Amino acid sequence: MPDANRLVILDRDGVINRDSDHYIRSLDEWIPYPTSIEAIARLTRAGWTVAVATNQSGIARGYYDEATLDSMHAELQRRVAKAGGTIACIVYCPHGPQDGCDCRKPQPGLLEKIRRKLGFSSLSGSWMVGDSLRDLEAGRPLGCRPVLVRTGKGRRTEAAGKGLADALIFDDLAAFVDWLLHVD
Repeated sequence: MPDANRLVILDRDGVINRDSDHYIRSLDEWIPYPTSIEAIARLTRAGWTVAVATNQSGIARGYYDEATLDSMHAELQRRVAKAGGTIACIVYCPHGPQDGCDCRKPQPGLLEKIRRKLGFSSLSGSWMVGDSLRDLEAGRPLGCRPVLVRTGKGRRTEAAGKGLADALIFDDLAAFVDWLLHVD
């Protein structure tokens, strides 16, 4: 059975790639941080499972379609594979904030989907890495250990100071991976 203690779940926008208050609407606008792809590859080469859980309400808002989102995720997978890593699973919520779904973070539905897809009995002990409080809140009911990165909206989230008492905080995904592989 897979080991949840060796699972890292990542938010996408603001953790792996640059975020925008105007949404990432095309493959051209999807720009990974310089060290994030290699950080994911280093994790998988070290025996960790990596998954991505991302809110993509731009679909519900009509800013882009699922085919465009699929092209961004295919490029993410391609770049990670080229660096020698893999992403086991990418899940997304296409709904808007008013849709009342159970998959839009901070609801835990996306993480439950990852759990089922990857065959975990629980996510207790896994890591949830995000740049917003909603990312961390999605993982807490499932026993995920919260990590905030300062990229994306992370500095604003840290400055607000709410809900971070149990979170580890790092400058970016690469800094978290450096730490995790050192303590592993």
